[in-house]
Amino acid sequence: MTESRNTSRTPEPPAERKSRIQRLLSITPGDILRVALISVIVGLVLAAFRVDPRRLWVDFFGTIAETWAEFLNISMDLVRWSIDYLLLGAILVVPIWLIVHIVRALGKRSS
Repeated sequence: MTESRNTSRTPEPPAERKSRIQRLLSITPGDILRVALISVIVGLVLAAFRVDPRRLWVDFFGTIAETWAEFLNISMDLVRWSIDYLLLGAILVVPIWLIVHIVRALGKRSS
């Protein structure tokens, strides 16, 4: 059994749509907090690549080029570091894996 609700309230008029200017100018505290948080994160990333904000204002494209070169240097150092540790770990891991793989293969009975 369903109950029908008798609403005696008068229907509310539809909310007025904001104009583009009103939407553009409506900034909430949440918007400001979001922009501040994103700015801090971007600042940390740029600081990791040694970007000086004063130089960025003066020579934007030169600073971006230097930052890109720094990014490539850091990336290549990371690749070299990863390969060194990959080889170092493989010296121990690969022989153990081969022994375990062979033992498992020989231990399985053919049906």
